[in-house]
Amino acid sequence: MRDLDETDLEIVRLLLADARRPYSDIADVVGLSPPAVSDRVARLEEVGVVRRFTVDIDRTKFHGGTPVLVDLTLDRSVDLPTLREDLLDVGPVEHVFTTAESHLVFHARVPDSDVAAWLFDVVDRDAVDSYEVTLLSATDWSPDLSGTEFGLSCAQCGNTVDSEGVSTRIDGDLYQFCCPSCESRFREKYAELAEGLD
Repeated sequence: MRDLDETDLEIVRLLLADARRPYSDIADVVGLSPPAVSDRVARLEEVGVVRRFTVDIDRTKFHGGTPVLVDLTLDRSVDLPTLREDLLDVGPVEHVFTTAESHLVFHARVPDSDVAAWLFDVVDRDAVDSYEVTLLSATDWSPDLSGTEFGLSCAQCGNTVDSEGVSTRIDGDLYQFCCPSCESRFREKYAELAEGLD
């Protein structure tokens, strides 16, 4: 497995600044050819570092909806990852954060002024112990990669994949493993689950 390096990190920084930047411009900055940049971007997508290219919209240019920050304290029985994914599928919700205390905090543009009514149309009332709503006057997002390093996670155990790691394609999907034994355990589990579906 080829390690991700400083050139990859610089490519990500350049794409964060302008996701539409031509590969030829990126190549000039990082000292590679445009096809080499294209290959690296494809690799970054394949390993999940780059998930998608998107448009950064200035919401102040649009009217409608009340911008709020909602902090949910959830009942312990709630499946946090599922609720998080459900919130990300709700149109007015723009960002979702999970705190160390297992709260869900999200930024949304609520379609009307009755935030509580909208909230309980989106989230089961029994799932919420309490909530706090803060009206926002502005929002900005400025991603910064300074001081960060790439850290692919092992699909089996979650440990960081280093130069001794293994990349494996299973049924068309690329998986990263920290060691051959994790790869072996993952393949066994995958095979068992595939058999159970037949």
